[in-house]
Amino acid sequence: MPAPRHGLPEPLTRGQIDAVVVPALDEDRYGPERAGRGDITSLHAVPEAAQARARLVCKATGRLAGLDVFARVVELCDPSARIELAARDGDAVAPGQVLARFEGRARALLLAERTALNLIQRMSGTASATAQYVERCAGRARVLDTRKTTPNLRTFEKYAVRCGGGENHRFGLFDEAMVKNNHLDLAGRGLEEVVRDLRRVLGAGVRITAEARDEAEALAGIAGGADVVLLDNFSVARLRDCCPRLRAAASVRGRAVELEASGGITLETIADFAGSGVDRISVGALTHSAPALDLSLYLEPAT
Repeated sequence: MPAPRHGLPEPLTRGQIDAVVVPALDEDRYGPERAGRGDITSLHAVPEAAQARARLVCKATGRLAGLDVFARVVELCDPSARIELAARDGDAVAPGQVLARFEGRARALLLAERTALNLIQRMSGTASATAQYVERCAGRARVLDTRKTTPNLRTFEKYAVRCGGGENHRFGLFDEAMVKNNHLDLAGRGLEEVVRDLRRVLGAGVRITAEARDEAEALAGIAGGADVVLLDNFSVARLRDCCPRLRAAASVRGRAVELEASGGITLETIADFAGSGVDRISVGALTHSAPALDLSLYLEPAT
């Protein structure tokens, strides 16, 4: 089985960052059809030779993610800019904390400002929300993200989840198998048979998750050889009742099965779900509903 994807992630590569940042800067400068003329305000209001200093400052309590992304935006706009990072992704941050300092061409820093802030605020918001969910679980269950991510930003958002102490679920349709209700309704056969067929084709090295709407489906997923049984929209009481039976069924077959809760779990309810007997809890809100962390970039002339 692939190892769980948790802990502070490896730094994003230059290629991963540029794949998002370069088109984002072009969108801001030139528009969707590249018909624009660049930053027309700065080009005509700020002298070409003007230099500026900037401070990236945190204005709220949270968890940091995306500082290297911010720095790369600045670097792409001004390759000669001086960049000093005063924090690291995964750090807890507080109001008034200076996260980075930059010095370079004034026009370039103005060009970089909004794209860089949009990305780091969004990523840090996801990391901060994840940290809150993880804290509420108090180590009793692991917190995972989902595929409910912003198109073309999945790499950044799943990276941010790890910075917040969470765990990545499958990245996409290609790296793990997950039999959801829609698959089962269209497959024309039962869950046990579907999972068993997947195991035969994919082998032992691919994690298979079986989504279950009730205990009977959960038992069928275990019988078919699922590695994870996702108990979808189960109440806390229902989970407490059935989890021991599901573990016993897996034990009889001589294999470990992880139990996952999912569906409408909020920051207010996750502590109860964490104590219900499941191993992991998946929360779509980490990536689709996390508010941005409040950060500001303060610029001044460099003399």
